[in-house]
Amino acid sequence: MTASIAPSLCRRIAEELTTAARVRRPVVPLSTRYPALTLDDAYAIQTELRAIRLANGARLVGHKIGATSEPIRTMFGIDHPDFGFITDQMLLPNDARIDGGRLIAPKVEGEIAFRLGADLRGDTVTARQVLDHAVEVVPVLEVLDSRIANWAIRLVDTVADNASSAMVVCGAAVPIAGADLAAEQMTLDVDGLTYIGQGSAVLGHPAESVAWLARLLAGTGQGLRAGDLVLAGAWTAAVDLAAGSDARASFSSLGSVSLTMSQNPGSARASEPEVTRAHRIGTSAPPGT
Repeated sequence: MTASIAPSLCRRIAEELTTAARVRRPVVPLSTRYPALTLDDAYAIQTELRAIRLANGARLVGHKIGATSEPIRTMFGIDHPDFGFITDQMLLPNDARIDGGRLIAPKVEGEIAFRLGADLRGDTVTARQVLDHAVEVVPVLEVLDSRIANWAIRLVDTVADNASSAMVVCGAAVPIAGADLAAEQMTLDVDGLTYIGQGSAVLGHPAESVAWLARLLAGTGQGLRAGDLVLAGAWTAAVDLAAGSDARASFSSLGSVSLTMSQNPGSARASEPEVTRAHRIGTSAPPGT
């Protein structure tokens, strides 16, 4: 991946997204302010965002893959998968009670994650190899939260914003041996509404999603590491969370995972997007400056 914008701009945008998350005030879409922003640029911004998190004490523990199912791609108008990073500070235990005041406009997805027992890298990685390298799967609820105002995202917006990830609630790990993950059924219950999904919604099989990421990372000389937790992607569309929301994902053979949202997501300050001085006066610099 080769960015077309200056490293200084990548860093500045990453700092802006970091501030937006901290003060819960979303920003004007990057795709609006920088219409020439490329996917490589967006991943370069995400890399800077990750560097900021790690410098502040976070530890990288895995990856998330997004837009792997048709419901999600349709919901956000995205035409192919993307990925982000997961740190230890994003992980929460089962039955977590989440402080909604830390978030802007949260949504929840039900899915599974693979725990790898050995390194996995190369541009020919297959789903079979993912299954052979994984030691367990974990039912998860991923809490999304866009630092982009009103979820008005295009692919470059969500990629730069760490694939819109915020938190990962993990259920009990299950041995992978013998599980038919494509046929596995999931019921996602959120505030009395029920959404049904199946593992095959994720690129035909959740392991295909992880193989896709391994092949993509190979192009930059990277790979997946032993111990990594890799979220394979949502099985249904994402569902809004509000104050007092309860969410539970129940799988036919993989157990369940749940969360409760306390307080009110966002704040009065989140109602209007934060804008940079350049955008405010209508002179936002084009990519590359």
